[in-house]
Amino acid sequence: MAVSSSVEPDVSRVAPKPGRDRPPNPYFRNLSSKFATVPMILTVLVVFVGGSIWTVVFSFTNARSFPTGEFIGWDQYERLFRTKRWAISVRNMAVFGSLTLVFNFVVGFLLAVFIDQKIRFEGVFRTIFLYPFALSFIVTGNVWAWIMNPAFGLQKAMRDLGWESFSFDWITNKDMVVYALVIAAIWQGTGLIMALMLAGLRGIDEEIWKASRVDGIPKWRTYISIVLPMMRPVLITTLVIAASGIVRTYDLVVALTQGGPGLFSEVPAKYVYDFMFGGNLAQGLAASSVMLLTVGVILIPWAIVEFSQRDKNK
Repeated sequence: MAVSSSVEPDVSRVAPKPGRDRPPNPYFRNLSSKFATVPMILTVLVVFVGGSIWTVVFSFTNARSFPTGEFIGWDQYERLFRTKRWAISVRNMAVFGSLTLVFNFVVGFLLAVFIDQKIRFEGVFRTIFLYPFALSFIVTGNVWAWIMNPAFGLQKAMRDLGWESFSFDWITNKDMVVYALVIAAIWQGTGLIMALMLAGLRGIDEEIWKASRVDGIPKWRTYISIVLPMMRPVLITTLVIAASGIVRTYDLVVALTQGGPGLFSEVPAKYVYDFMFGGNLAQGLAASSVMLLTVGVILIPWAIVEFSQRDKNK
């Protein structure tokens, strides 16, 4: 006699309990870390955002030595764009910034590639290349002012050795003084670029190099076609750091050329400083607002594209 028995499954073990298996709300994840960032967020809102708003608001006034004055509309901006000194500053910054960025990236990357070859005395070379960045721009400017001074610098030393036609008077030559700033800036900043690039190169998987050697890909092609695209986050971070340093360049110019000869090495940051502390606060704030707008026009589209790509990759 066959007895058929049907065993009913234990539904309590299979079916999830209400609310037990729901995914946690992402806003409540890592609450301790989020609470720890509250002071920094408040600092950013009060100091940076608040300071930026304060700068823009008072740029529309006729404030002189103190942030008090009447609203005068766009007068400060009209004066700014009519001023020859501001036009020279913008042109110098364009030349100085583009050349400094290009040479810093090229030389810094080549130095990083050189050190990444597991050379002997790697620590010594890293220290030598990075040492100039440890100096302040005031020190760098004074050192290069001595070197480029035609009265007792490199020019005089070479002429004393018999090379009478040698000329290196760039800091007194209105057509070459911007390039003198570029030389000093490259000497100062290349070490930092090298360190950041080297960190990116050390993060490349060794298997990629082995595969490229097996496939017979030249080393220079591997760097250009494979390594550099993989270093995109490092390159972007390095670009932001280097560009922000270039935009706020002030002390190097003051120490090296004082903005001269005439106004031919003037830069926007020096223009802002001279007017803000020279009795025309609103004009300096107007120039600062234009610099802020320029940086925003460059960074905001980049940030939108960058974060949208990250969301797509998730």
